Amino acid sequence: MSDVPLPASLRECRDCGQIQYLPALTPGAVVQCVRCHATLRRTRRDSIGKALAFNLTALVLFGIATSATLLSVSSSGQARVADLFSGPEGLEQNGMWELALLVLFATFGAPLVKLLCTTVVLLGLHLPHPPRVLRSAFAWSARLTPWSMIEVYLLGVFVACVKLAALVQIEVGTALYALAGLLLVMVAGDFVLDRQVVWEAMDRRHVPLDDGAVSATAAAVAGKGVVGCHTCGQLSRVPDAAHAHCPRCGSALHARHPNSINHTWAFLFAALALYVPANVYPVLNITQLGASAPSTILGGVRELIDGGMWPLALLVFVASVAVPVLKIICMVLLLVLTQRRSTRRLRDRTLLYRIVEGVGRWSMIDVFMVSILVALVQFGGLVAINPGAGAIAFAGVVILTMFAAGSFDPRLMWDAAA
Repeated sequence: MSDVPLPASLRECRDCGQIQYLPALTPGAVVQCVRCHATLRRTRRDSIGKALAFNLTALVLFGIATSATLLSVSSSGQARVADLFSGPEGLEQNGMWELALLVLFATFGAPLVKLLCTTVVLLGLHLPHPPRVLRSAFAWSARLTPWSMIEVYLLGVFVACVKLAALVQIEVGTALYALAGLLLVMVAGDFVLDRQVVWEAMDRRHVPLDDGAVSATAAAVAGKGVVGCHTCGQLSRVPDAAHAHCPRCGSALHARHPNSINHTWAFLFAALALYVPANVYPVLNITQLGASAPSTILGGVRELIDGGMWPLALLVFVASVAVPVLKIICMVLLLVLTQRRSTRRLRDRTLLYRIVEGVGRWSMIDVFMVSILVALVQFGGLVAINPGAGAIAFAGVVILTMFAAGSFDPRLMWDAAA
């Protein structure tokens, strides 16, 4: 057997592990897995050109969003302004540098690097001799997608504005409009981009891979195993129980995620341990005219209900209270059924996993809201808002449940059921 990649028309479903051939596709076609009905590919017309236009526009809007004023507030003659970096700065000044780094990464670092990587790749494909960095850059753009949370941040800004309305006078800045436009453009860019077209274009242009990844693949002895890359979808032959690298994007190849069950259990137990303090301890401490009033997550929901904001209260309750605990329950259910080698409702369980993996990031609404309120409401003895210990615990729950969903390999459900 050879260790070269298998034909691009041969694909492995990321959800159930079924290996199948993809037919020749016309623009606008959708291909689903024959076993679990997961979407294997959506083709687009002029995918690279349209995606490049959207990504260049997004970079311009990102520059505006990071340099202009996001919100400004005033109270009793005092005024404060905030930009995209004010939230992390306020958290760091309150001694919560871990939370500051998380907010900065999710709202600035991950979106910017994702946009830059995608734009560099799409521009590089138009060069006479595309550089070797394109493959690793495109792989990183895929890895950073779950951590780019502009849409969640905007919802957090909206919730913060509702809370601020009762305390101060608010003015919306240019950056907020730029962020809204950035969200729409990024969604459109992801929608029109057929990632397989980009990988196939790099293959046709013979874009070289990084030397380290090439040597790792070339060192593998040919064996029986056929492994699909989780980053680019390329199927390759690798030796049994070997750690090879994808010959297309350089990502590590594993037939199944190593120690998937144990790692997922560990993340879930850690998230469960933090869930109680996240809901018991205050996420905010509001000091008004010398009187301090701590606010928990559920307390914030009650405040929205008391203010007549039922739809927003329901949204915050679902995202910040229901979703984390439901994620834990659903992941425990999937783990137990997999370990019991259950054959029941495999398609439904696979769909449940997709939902759990997709919704977890929306629980960051409260974390972003806290960062905005801490940055804006600092008016000395009149009114001030500081973060509480519950904010760190809650952020830990969100991140750990995201790690749990990412470490679980849904193909194990189908393997266990034989």
